[in-house]
Amino acid sequence: MSIESSDIIRQMSIEEIPECVNVIRSSFKTVADEFGFTEENAPRFTAFATDEGRLWYQFTVEKRPMYVYLHQGKIVGYYSLALLENGNVELNNLAVLPEYRHQRIGEKLLTDAFEKVKLFGRDKIEIGIVEENQRLRKWYESFGFVHTGTKKFDFFPFTCGYMEKSIRGTVL
Repeated sequence: MSIESSDIIRQMSIEEIPECVNVIRSSFKTVADEFGFTEENAPRFTAFATDEGRLWYQFTVEKRPMYVYLHQGKIVGYYSLALLENGNVELNNLAVLPEYRHQRIGEKLLTDAFEKVKLFGRDKIEIGIVEENQRLRKWYESFGFVHTGTKKFDFFPFTCGYMEKSIRGTVL
């Protein structure tokens, strides 16, 4: 499978919610498997907690901007943004189907998110990750994200790590 110039990133439509739920759950399930998260020990982890109702609510009530990466007409990547009251933007659920990884789709989605943050007139993007996932943390750091802290929640068997990146003046 190779990425083609005809691949596009565009806003998600409400009809695509089921397909996006599959992309998110499939993508985050590999992380769950790697770190030993299960529906029993981490029911709120994205791989288990994301369902059509949650995405529908985020789409229709919260009005979150949601985007899909299309390869040959199939959704293989996804992300959403939350416009925060503090003036920042939170990147949520950046996901690429496992069989489409290592083809720079995640990088394209992330770059697209940076462009959207600028279009929304915002200066900073934030993200939360599994702190123990050092490979993912290094990946985000390679795009200029800075680690800002951690928080331990009783309902997760892992530590949440927080990162942010200033978009102001960034050449994309």
